[in-house]
Order: sequence, then structure tokens, then C-alpha cells
Amino acid sequence: MVRLVCAKTTNQTDPYNFDIYSHATHKKPPQNLLTTPHYPNPNTTTTTTTNNNKTTMEGWDPTTKSTLTQIPLLTVKAGPRDGATWTQRLKEEYKALIAYTSMNKSKDNDWFRISAANPEGTRWVGKCWYVHNLLKYEFDLQFDIPVTYPATAPEIELPELDGKTHKMYRGGKICLTVHFKPLWAKNSPRFGIAHALCLGLAPWLAAEIPILVDSGMIKHKDDVVSTSEK
Repeated sequence: MVRLVCAKTTNQTDPYNFDIYSHATHKKPPQNLLTTPHYPNPNTTTTTTTNNNKTTMEGWDPTTKSTLTQIPLLTVKAGPRDGATWTQRLKEEYKALIAYTSMNKSKDNDWFRISAANPEGTRWVGKCWYVHNLLKYEFDLQFDIPVTYPATAPEIELPELDGKTHKMYRGGKICLTVHFKPLWAKNSPRFGIAHALCLGLAPWLAAEIPILVDSGMIKHKDDVVSTSEK
């Protein structure tokens, strides 16, 4: 069972409630906790324990944490049923996505494209990709905005990979780490789509795509074309 320790009070030095260990303890977490994603078993529950001295968020490496802190936080608390207020929220969502995309490009780490598929901004589609052994693997990306958003994060889907890994639910919905929901809840409504991609999809791709490629579950498009021509 994974043990998640969360502080009862907000750490004033960290507006994201993201500190792996609080500044008061000055302790570093075990290295294996920073590099190994922990995914939940749908049939089990995760224990959340509080402690006043530290906030443990083992699921993300320092690079992801650093990237997250550079994505603009959102201020408008509104969901798809909130009319004009939701329109203001969508403007903030796009600003955060543009900032995140620009940051990725500046670091030569561009890895997704996404936009609203309907005028209401409740359906989003796009592409994401991951480079493994110098080959680029690209996938369709989609999700719906929940009615309870932003309290509830969107469920990100990669339909092409449905059934290829147990780290995925039916319909191609990726299985997020056990640390995602507690962190999202602590930062609602400040987290948005860009934050969900950073904390949810990016680590999932990094953990799963190499395994799927090496096991032969997915093949590069050039290999597929070569096979079909024989």
C-alpha cells in the first residue's frame, strides 16, 4: 500500500502545495520515490495520512515539479454550466496552455497540441508524442471537461492504446499516479488543463511508452509501413 503524507496547513513558501518535504525538515526523500511512478490499482484504496511537519509527494521527479511551477495558475472558479464565467475560465485555460507550450518549445521539449473541439469548450482533442530510441511515437489525445470541473480533473484518453497496457482504463483513459488526485484537490481551482497534462499525461508517456515499444505492443509508423509493403 502506498502511503501519502499531506500537511494540514498550506506551506506558505509553496503555493502549489507541492513540496516533496517541507522547508522546515530539510530532508530529502529517497531517490527511488522521485523516479518511479506509482499507479493505483482500481480495486484498492490509497491511505492518506496527515502530518504537520512534512508534505510527501513522491510521484514526480524534480523536472516535472520545476515545470509545473512555471505554468500560470488559474483564478476563475467555473465549470461548463457557469455561462459567462466559464468563458472567462476558458480564456485562462488557453493562456496557461500557450505558456506551457511556449516553455516546452524553448526547452526543445515540445510534445503535444490540443484545442477545444466545440464552441462550449467541453470537448478537447489533439495529438501527443513521445520520442524513444530517436523515433517519434504519436497518438491521438482527447478528453471531456467534467461537469464538476475544476474540482474534478479531466480523464485524459489515448484511444489508440486502449487494451495495450494495464495502466489504462477502458476507453483508453490513462491511469494516473496515486498522488495526482490529492494534489489536484489541494490546488483546485488553480490547476487547469495544462497542469493536468504536465502532471498526468507527461509522466504517463515517459513511464509507459518505452515499455510498450520494447515489448512490441506498439510499433513505429515506419515499421508498420515496411511490414505492409512486404
